[in-house]
This record gives sequence, C-alpha cells and structure tokens, in this order.
Amino acid sequence: MTRAAAGTLSLPMKVLRYFSRLLRTTAFKLLAAYLFVFAIFAVSVISYTAWHTRELIQSQVASDLEREVRFLSEQYRIGGIQRLVNVMDRRARRPGSSIFMLTNFQGEVLATNVADLSLGLLDKPGTRFATYERVDDGGSGTTSRSHVAYIRVSLLPGGYRLLVGRDIEERDTMRDMVARPAQWAVLLIVVLGLAGSIFVTRRVMKRIDAMTATSATIMAGDLSGRLAVDGTGDEFDRLALSLNAMLERIEALMLGLKEVSDNIAHDLKTPLTRLRNGAEEALRSGRAEEDYRNALITTIEESDGLIRTFDALLMIARAEAGQARSMMSDVDLADIAENVSELYEPLADEQGLDLTVDAEPMFVHGVRELLAQALSNLVDNAIKYGRTSEDTRGHIAVTLKRVGHEAVLSVADSGSGISEADRSRVTDRFVRLEASRTLPGSGLGLALVAAVARLHDGRLELGDNAPGLIVRLHLPAKRAEVA
Repeated sequence: MTRAAAGTLSLPMKVLRYFSRLLRTTAFKLLAAYLFVFAIFAVSVISYTAWHTRELIQSQVASDLEREVRFLSEQYRIGGIQRLVNVMDRRARRPGSSIFMLTNFQGEVLATNVADLSLGLLDKPGTRFATYERVDDGGSGTTSRSHVAYIRVSLLPGGYRLLVGRDIEERDTMRDMVARPAQWAVLLIVVLGLAGSIFVTRRVMKRIDAMTATSATIMAGDLSGRLAVDGTGDEFDRLALSLNAMLERIEALMLGLKEVSDNIAHDLKTPLTRLRNGAEEALRSGRAEEDYRNALITTIEESDGLIRTFDALLMIARAEAGQARSMMSDVDLADIAENVSELYEPLADEQGLDLTVDAEPMFVHGVRELLAQALSNLVDNAIKYGRTSEDTRGHIAVTLKRVGHEAVLSVADSGSGISEADRSRVTDRFVRLEASRTLPGSGLGLALVAAVARLHDGRLELGDNAPGLIVRLHLPAKRAEVA
C-alpha cells in the first residue's frame, strides 16, 4: 500500500481500531454483560406485569359473569321465562353491555344481542372463549367486526340454556397498553446502556492509557514519573496512590544503590590503598621477620575493618529489603536494653562516661538481633562522641518508655551533639561528620539504625539533649505483654 493510500484510509482505520480496542476492554465487556442481565430482568418484569394484568382482568371478567348468571337465574325463578327475556332485553341495550343468548330445549333462540355465534357453544355448560359479531345499536341487522368473548353457559330449569359473555377486547387493549411502551422502553434501555457503556469505557481507557504512558516513561529510565491522581478517591486513584508509593520506594532504593556505589568507590578505596601500600612497603623495606609480621597484622586489621563495613552494608540491604520479616517475634525490648548497656558499661567507664539504663518492661514485634545491633550502634556512637572534656566525666542515658502506642527507646549523651542542619543526612550511608576521621568507624551506624526502624514500621528521631545528642527509636509496642 502506498503512503497516499495509507493516508486516505488513516481516519477510518483509526476509528475502526479505536472501537476494536473499546470492544475488547474488560470495562466494556463487564458493562455489556451487566446491560444484558439488566435487559433480561427488565423484559421479565414487564412480561410478568403484562401477564398479571391480563390474568387480573380475566379474573374480574369471570367474577362479573358469575354475578350476571346468578342475577338472571334469580329473575327466571321469580318471573319465569318471560321476565328473564324482558330483563335480558333491557340489559342488552345498555352501553358496554354483556353478551346474552337464551335458547329453549329445542335450540330456538328466544333472546340475543349477538350475531354469528355458533349454537353448538350452548351444548356444554361451562366457561370458554368464543368469537362473535355484535348486532349494531341501530337494529338494522348489520353486524360489526368479529370480537372475542369469554362466555359462560348455564342450564336453567325447563331445558333452557343461558349464555352470558364479556368482550375481552379491553383485556387485550390493556395488555397492548403495557406491552408496546415496554418494548420501546427495553429498546431505549439497550441504546442508552450501550451509549453509557461506551462513555464509561472511554473514561476508563483514558485513565488506563495515561497509566500506560507513565509506565512507559518509567520503564525508559525516568523513575521520577508518577501516575496521575484525579482526587476522586475511586479505585483508579487508590491504585495510582499505591503504585506511586511503590515507585517512590523504588526510586529511593535506586538512589540509595547509586549512593552506595559512589560511597564504596570513594570510602573503600582508601583502606584498600592502605592495604596495598603497606604490603608494598613491607616488600620493599622489610629486613627482619618482625617487619613482615607487623605488616601482616596491619593488613589483617584493615581487612577486618573492610569486612565489618561490608557486613554492615549487607545488614542494611537486608533490613531495607524486608528479608528479616519472617524472623520476627515478640521480643522484650527492656531485656535488650539491659544486656546492651551491661555489655558497653566497662567501655564507657574506660572512656570516662557514666552509662545508666532506665527501661520499662515492654514488648515489640521484631528481630531481636537487629534491634540489639541498632541499640549497640547508638551506644557505641554515644561513647565515641559523648565526652567533650578530659577533666569531666560524661554521661550516657539509655531509657525505654511507652508513649501512646509506641515504645520509645532513646540514647542521650552529653557530648557536642549534631547541628540541626546535619541531622537530616547523618542517617545516609558513609556519612561521617568528623572531618579528621581519627575515630574508628565507617559512617554506617546510624544508617543501619534507620533501616532497622523502617523494617519494624518505626522511625528514627534525632534531637538536642542540651548539651549533647538524643536519639529516639520509635517502635510499635505490643498491646499486651507476652509472658
């Protein structure tokens, strides 16, 4: 096909393709199925209404015939056949009168107001339908069009036969009055339902196409893309909000991965360089066995530091990935606080710090090892930076208390603290505020604490202890303590 021909067919093809897509959508199929069920329901209701109306009218006709027969039979009993004929003649002249016919035992018609009605209908008593032609009111003997009547035949004493009937044209008219508008109503329901289905499906397709376009942008590498939220609070908004939260998490993880890669390239290059330089120096200038021994000891120390760094990175990665959730159980946070404080108390005393602990009995749902490691990191940081003067002793306070539905584990020191401008970044990986880097550490301690807090659906808060720093770890507390 040439480009000109393709251009000529482009609009019809686009329309055809659009409606083809529309008809294949789940929304249109669901709406069409709902419309089909609703149409069947409407037809059923209308049909039942028409049938019930018809039966009601017929029941009313049967009751009227029963009363009419009893009345005429009573007239015959009171005044004989002549009185019955006179009464029938008077009643037959009324507008909208019933159908009457009276015959003797020989089958001769004594009175009637209908024509062309088979006399054989009077042979068997009971009720049935019959066709007839009514004599016009002018008495000219001409007849009207054929009608259908519901008749009742009764036997009177003396062999007389009485036929009383009612025209059921009213019943059929009533049925038509219900059925014909109902047919148009069903047709209108189908048309409006299809139009509504197309309208709703177009709106759904518009939202889906917008999500697809955003997804394509994200798959192309732009992790900052987000799904549009209309603010209506419908299922698409809820889906968009959930996916946006997921995208924000993925973006944060990707940025974290990039930062980790950059930090590893910069911060781990220094110890690796020191390892190489130390080995090279030992080979170049080593004369005695002691020189080589010292070089190996230094290499082992540097290697241990690298291993600790990688272990911390792996622990942070596992905590942020949520891999440890299957290991969670109800743990005594007060017991962890007591054990960690007891472990670090000798080191704190050696550094001129008084370490105290005040912990309420409290349980949380979490991983005991990770919570203990997080608290150990906080206490270790407090020991490193919790003393500002060689002349005075510092103080570290570990406290655990319940605040509302949260267990708040805090570590406060009396050191120099952290400025408010730096508190937002100290939980990032490899961030060290000590420019000289004279103290041991990799800058991963608070990053691990923050990851453990997120794993346990908690949060990490840094504040001013005036003087010093106070770090609070907020965790959801168990309502009932486990025995």
